[in-house]
Formats: sequence, structure tokens, C-alpha cells
Amino acid sequence: MSVADACQLCSEAGGDILWQDAFCRLVLVPDADYPGSCRVIWKRHVAEMTDLDAGERGHLMSVVFAAEAAVRRAARPDKVNLASLGNRVPHLHWHIVPRWRDDRHFPDSIWGQAARAASTRSGPDGEALRSAFVEALADVQGSN
Repeated sequence: MSVADACQLCSEAGGDILWQDAFCRLVLVPDADYPGSCRVIWKRHVAEMTDLDAGERGHLMSVVFAAEAAVRRAARPDKVNLASLGNRVPHLHWHIVPRWRDDRHFPDSIWGQAARAASTRSGPDGEALRSAFVEALADVQGSN
């Protein structure tokens, strides 16, 4: 079995697909603590940003920046965290995580020890986030 055959992000969407093109997809991640959390997942199985050529890196980051702008617009968080880890799933993907000053982990990473009980908050629905993303992507690509 190849690495790509065993890879979770090669065999599964990784969330509800909001948008995709030939290179990557934006998915909504169901997370009650961080509503509006998304991932941008590179479709081809690679582990690192430097596995992409310069044009691919530029495209991926324009999608990540548009996703951040969409999360800011749709979820109205106090802060947005961007992270590309890949330690558990070594397939290139970026997390776009809305953060609030009263969330379980603020100001620390969402993957660390919780500092407080979860706050109840509603997040944007998928269609609102998708619409905000499409608009933001047009803005990002128009400025390049």
C-alpha cells in the first residue's frame, strides 16, 4: 500500500467541502468549540510546502488568505489562527481557526491544555462561509 493510499486526506474530504479547484479544497470542520473552523487541503499527496513549485505555493496561500478573510467576515472572531502542522497527518493542509478571548484555550493553541470550560457560540453556516470565501478569493486573486 502506498503512502497516499493510507493517507486520510487522500481518501477522505477532511470535512464538508465548501469549495475546490484542480489543486486544493476548502472544507468546513465540525468543531463546536471553534465554529467556522476550516482546512485548506492540497489535493495531491505531499507533506511540505517546499514539495510545491513556486506557482503552486502562491496559489495555495491565496486560498489560505481568502479562507482567513472569509472566516473573519462570517464568524467575526477576535483572532484567526493559521497553522500547517502535519505531524499526525503528513499531507499538506492548513488550519484556519477562529479564536475568541473566552474560548477554551485562549490565548494558547487549541491543541494544548484547556484553560476554561467551553463557551457556547453559534457559527456561520456553510453557505455563508462559502459565499464569503468566493468573494474573498476574487479579491485576493484580483490583487495579484
